[in-house]
Amino acid sequence: MALDNEPSTYIPRKVMDYYSATVLSQITEGLVGMDSKTTKIVPRLAKSWTKSDDGKEYVFTLRENVMFHPHKAFKSDEDRLLTAKDVIKSFELGCSEDEKGMEQATYSMICKSVVVGADNYFHKKSKKISGITAKGNKVTFKLIHSDHNFLYKLANVNAAIVSKRVVESGNETDVIGTGPFVYSKYKGGDQASLILTKNHDYYLNDADGNALPYLDSLVFIFQSRKLEQLDLFENGIIDLILGLPTSRITRMLEGRIEDFNSKPPKLVLANNPLLETNYYFFNLKDKRFQDVKVRKAFNYAVDKQLIGREILRNQYYDIGDYGMTPPISKAIKGYDFKSIKEAGYSFDPEQARQLLAEAGYPNGEGFGSVELRYNINDTHSAVADEFAKQIAKVLNINVNIDGSSFEQLITDGESGNGDIFRLGWSADYPSPESFLVNFYGANVPEDPNEPSRVNKSRYKNPVFDEFFDRAIGTKKISDQLKFFAKAELALLQDPPFIPLWYTGDIGITNSYIRNLHFNALNYMDFTYVYIKKWTESEYQKEVSSKK
Repeated sequence: MALDNEPSTYIPRKVMDYYSATVLSQITEGLVGMDSKTTKIVPRLAKSWTKSDDGKEYVFTLRENVMFHPHKAFKSDEDRLLTAKDVIKSFELGCSEDEKGMEQATYSMICKSVVVGADNYFHKKSKKISGITAKGNKVTFKLIHSDHNFLYKLANVNAAIVSKRVVESGNETDVIGTGPFVYSKYKGGDQASLILTKNHDYYLNDADGNALPYLDSLVFIFQSRKLEQLDLFENGIIDLILGLPTSRITRMLEGRIEDFNSKPPKLVLANNPLLETNYYFFNLKDKRFQDVKVRKAFNYAVDKQLIGREILRNQYYDIGDYGMTPPISKAIKGYDFKSIKEAGYSFDPEQARQLLAEAGYPNGEGFGSVELRYNINDTHSAVADEFAKQIAKVLNINVNIDGSSFEQLITDGESGNGDIFRLGWSADYPSPESFLVNFYGANVPEDPNEPSRVNKSRYKNPVFDEFFDRAIGTKKISDQLKFFAKAELALLQDPPFIPLWYTGDIGITNSYIRNLHFNALNYMDFTYVYIKKWTESEYQKEVSSKK
């Protein structure tokens, strides 16, 4: 399959992007995982677990037959066996400063102010994380407060377990995990690719006792241009494509209608809404954007309907008239999307001009130019160009668009090298928390010169933070959703970002790809995937069984 960008890191505790997560989740695993069909939590390195009545203690029982992938650091097969020491080491690494003295994703997204002793360990006030202990094959996590999403957080790639022995031998960058596929070969150049091969020592079997995974290899081809991806698909070089180039949607869907409708079909179409938000965020170190009227003016100046119609060619789930959380009520049940939409921003050029004038920049006078940073691909480049045109037309402000690689964009966004930045955020678990955490004030470093990894806009709003904190500490999920909604309403009244659209990519696979499931979390698991062409009789039997 093709990915728009290469992974920015191969170290689980550092992962903050979809591409790294997609690749590493095939190689590494956590104590628990997620079923890609149901998105429910399932056992992985832990065969079982218990949870205390107050939700503050989890005890995981590790499997006894899990082996890390082969590596020179292991002198025997016994050395390769997973132990509780590997679990402890992985979380200690994740709750330590990185080489730049910054928080890593394991700490900031999972353990910070949640796991007992994690904060003290991070600040070097203790030599161990007191809330993570091991005895035999059991690992216990003690929490400061109950967390409804804790198991989902442990299913995230940031909680993947690495080998203590490999790390201490100085070879962590060799990408050694316990997952169904082994890092095999990277090929650079104009058409970069990565080959993963079957882990013949993988511990899971299917219901009939057959060894998993079924596939011999999994190849990721890194290609940012959707037209090139489609050519790869149509030439049989890749087996599936996620998101079609907008210029070829009609031709692909209508021109190959027989391939979709034949029995058995040659192609299978999936039009799946994703918990993924595409947005621009403001650099709040820029004094101009510290004025909420300016940020509101930019929000009102964007015609998202036109972007959706003319550029995306209706390949999206919904337009960004809501907030940060995608309005998929089936995935996040009970969330107050109605109130959030009422507080959102739709195209209103007159309101935009008025707000900009009230901020002291009538007709854009004295505002100066704005630099928009984005990662280059067909869609993002076209949206950036249209955004610049709209801001110039409505606000009379010049927007210089500056495209780069995805990795460079993230680096510049974290350091504030630019004025407005493009970003897409995919949920790690089905909760508004996974989106709103991007604007939580506690995730802004005290030193303005340090990179801001999570809260890239460096947004601080005490009202938002209060509701976010109250949501985290609730005992009932219904109360948590209520407080998250209040936090999101506070966010929209003081917007540090411009929500553009919520992803609803069209996915097309060759029908011979079996057991591949698409879901709202955009989580892909190839453990049970296999390749087998359909016969007519087999296909009819499959269709009948689903009626």
